[in-house]
This record gives sequence, C-alpha cells and structure tokens, in this order.
Amino acid sequence: MLAGVWFACAVVAALLFFLGSTRAVVVAGHDAFVSPDLSGRAVLHTGPVLPDVRLDTGGVVGVDIRLGKTDATSVDDLVNRYALLASQPQGQVEKVTDAVQGMAVDAALRGAVVGLLPVGVWLLLGAQRRRELRSHVGLPEAVSGVVVVALLGLAVWQPWTPHDDPVQSGEGWESLASFLGPDVPVPDELDGIEVRGDVTTASTHRLIQSAVSTYDESKTFYAAAAAAAADLPLRDPRRGETVVAFVSDRHDNIGMDPVARAIADAAGATAVYDGGDDTSAGKSWEAFSLDSVDAAFDGLDRWGVAGNHDHGDFVHTYLADQGWTMLDGEVVDGPAGTALLGVDDPRSSGLGNWRDESGLSFSEVGDRLADAACSSDAEGRPVTTILVHDANLGAAALERGCVDLVLGGHTHVRAGPDRVAGPDGEVGYSYTTGTTGGAAYAIALGSKPRRPADVSLVTYRDGRPAGIQWVTLQTDGTFQTGNWVPLRYPD
Repeated sequence: MLAGVWFACAVVAALLFFLGSTRAVVVAGHDAFVSPDLSGRAVLHTGPVLPDVRLDTGGVVGVDIRLGKTDATSVDDLVNRYALLASQPQGQVEKVTDAVQGMAVDAALRGAVVGLLPVGVWLLLGAQRRRELRSHVGLPEAVSGVVVVALLGLAVWQPWTPHDDPVQSGEGWESLASFLGPDVPVPDELDGIEVRGDVTTASTHRLIQSAVSTYDESKTFYAAAAAAAADLPLRDPRRGETVVAFVSDRHDNIGMDPVARAIADAAGATAVYDGGDDTSAGKSWEAFSLDSVDAAFDGLDRWGVAGNHDHGDFVHTYLADQGWTMLDGEVVDGPAGTALLGVDDPRSSGLGNWRDESGLSFSEVGDRLADAACSSDAEGRPVTTILVHDANLGAAALERGCVDLVLGGHTHVRAGPDRVAGPDGEVGYSYTTGTTGGAAYAIALGSKPRRPADVSLVTYRDGRPAGIQWVTLQTDGTFQTGNWVPLRYPD
C-alpha cells in the first residue's frame, strides 16, 4: 500500500513540476525559453514582427518556445536564417528535445522525493500515534482542515486579481498556405504548419514568402545532393583500413551537413575530423551551426579544432560538451589506434594548450606543436596526424620529420597532398581541404553553396595515413570526385 501511495504522489508531483518547468536555451540564434505542456503541439512565439508558428509533435507532450534577443543585423537576415534552419532542423529539434527530456528527468527526481514525504510521515508517526490522532479528529477538526487547505489554495491562485486578456487571444491560427494566399506555392511538407499573426505581421508577408522560397530551394538542393552522394564512385575501404571524413570551414552552412554525412557514409567512414571555422564569428547565436554538425555526425568518432573565425572559446567548449574530442596541444588517441595531435588556431584569441602564455605568434605556436610531436616520437609514440585549421601551423613538424600527415583548411581552396622530406629521410605530407560550407570569405549561409564545397576522405592502414580522396559539390548541384591518392613512406 505504501508503495502505491508513494507512486501516486510521485506521479502527480512530477507532472506538476514538469508542466511548471522552463529552461533557457539558444534556439535559432535567439535566447529562448522552452516550456513543456500536454498540448501535443510545438508553438514558436517569434515576437511582434513575425507570425507565431505551430505544428503537431506527433505525441501528447507539446512545447512552448518563446524567442528573445538575437544578434541578427536585420529582419531580412533573421527570416532567411529561419528558412535555412527549417530546411535542416535536426540540430535544433534535438536541442529542444534534450531540454524537454532534461526537464522531465528533473521533474521525475523531484516528484520521487516529494512522494516520499507522506510515506515518511506515516512511518514516523507509527501505528499507536496514528490511532491516537484518529481518536481526536472529529467532524469539526476535519472541516477546519478542509477550510484551511481551501484558503491556502485561494491565496496561491488569487482569482480576485484582475488580468487583462492577452492580445494574442483575439487572433486565430491559420494554415501557412492560407496566411500566404493562393499566389504562393507552399511545399507539401509544410502542410501541417499553422501561423498566427496580427496587423504588425501583415506587412511581413513579403519576407515570409521569401523565406518559404529560400526554404524550398535549400531543402530541394541539399536533399538532392545528399541523395546523389550515396551513389558516388568512391573508393571502398579494404580490410583493415579506416576512413575518416574531413570537413572544415563550414561557416554556418548547415545545409551541407547532411551532404557531408552522406559522403562519409558512402565512403565507409567511421570517424570525422573538423578543421574549424564552423562559425563566422564564434558567437553564441551560432550554436545552431554546432548543433547541426553534431547531429549530422552522430555515431562517428569525432575530433576537432577551432579556426581563426571561431573567436574566443565558445566553439571549442560547446563541441567538447557535445562529446567531440577537441585538440589542445596534447597527443591523444586517434582513429585506427594512431596518435593524433592538434591545436586551435592561435589567431582565434590564442587558444590551445599554451594559452597560459599570451602573445605567442603563429610561428611560435607551430614550433611548440613540432616540439610536442617530436617529443612524443622520441618517447615511442610517433604522431601520425596533426589536425590544425591552417596546415602551415604543422610545417615545422613536417620539416623535422616528426609527423606523417598534416591536415588543415582555412584557405577555402584544396591543395595537396604535398610530400615533405625530413632531415633523416623521413617522409610526411601536407594536405589542405577546401571549404565544406562552400564559403566565400566567412559567409556560407544561403540556399546553395556560394562556391564549390569540399569533403575529403583520409584512409588509414597499418597505423599510418595511407591515402586521400576528395569530393566536391559544385554550385549547380553536380559532384566531382578525385582519384584516391596513396601516401607512401620509406621502408
């Protein structure tokens, strides 16, 4: 009986805690507050300029999302960002889902504790004291208890306090197609979207129409590219080989993430390297880009560094919290049992293992990286790969014969693999991949890549890098694939 009482009280308390929960997260580049409910709908409150959005979640649990401040510089920029996020929503959906699941777990734990209170009181009183209390409780005492509970409830509820009706109560929900009118074609997958606006959003019809067009173009372009990537003529890994997908310079282009994952899957990759510049400025609002790349490569082994545009420590810390192994100047276990070394670009505010020493130049950080690689080699743990944002950062390690392969990005143009001879006959290679986001300068957001977008594939065999193959998505949606280039070393 006591277990049943505990369970009933715990469930009621947990439900109340859950429905009263709110969690602050960053969604779509906004400070946002997420609250769960039992409506079975996800409702996005965008503010006074743009219409609110609603859709079914497919279950009993719903969620209310209220967007706050953003770093967007204009309404046009904001709307286009929404459109691109809507075309690749998985990262944002997982973020909100994780927040709701976290609130559910917290509520369950708190409910379990609250459920123990009546059971604990019952046990502490004991059978004899309970009989004594029952003998002294008559009808007047019972009525008094009910009245006290009712008064406490009224004091909390305060129904006598006047409240103005919310403005939005006078506005109804309508389908997106109805909101936009018959002249704007709406993609089939948006049929379930409902919006709610008022006179302030009526003047934004043109922006919403533009967003729907951007959404449709982006969804169509990248979905077709991801589907085509599955049939690319890529080299199949041989027995004992491990393939690592190498992406860099995404610059917030989340549309390319499912394409990059499709290329990785087609090549049989089991791991991924991220060469940095996942963002354009390293700001917290760009977490949507990090959520996207994290979701795209879920299930693979993942290593990364921050680039020069990932200013500050936000990108490094955020990806590390998501389970990525972010390199910081220490030798770590890499793919296929290899030793991996890397460091964030020193131009991104001097990050890395030597961050306690401020003011180090690019070449000084490169020398420190070479020292670490050569020291590890002398200790019997040769470094097979150095992952950096700019391959020039690993040049000193190559020249000293202390690494097999240096991987970088930064230039947005593919180069290599270039053979480098060490002082005692050692051989290493330097390779730079192109921009995976198809970025022109630090900008990659758009319904398609602004320039050719690259993903490179690094093969490991017998504990060393064995070959590299590149794949390029052109701006017209066609693919080019390079030949698999073997990396040869002296016997």
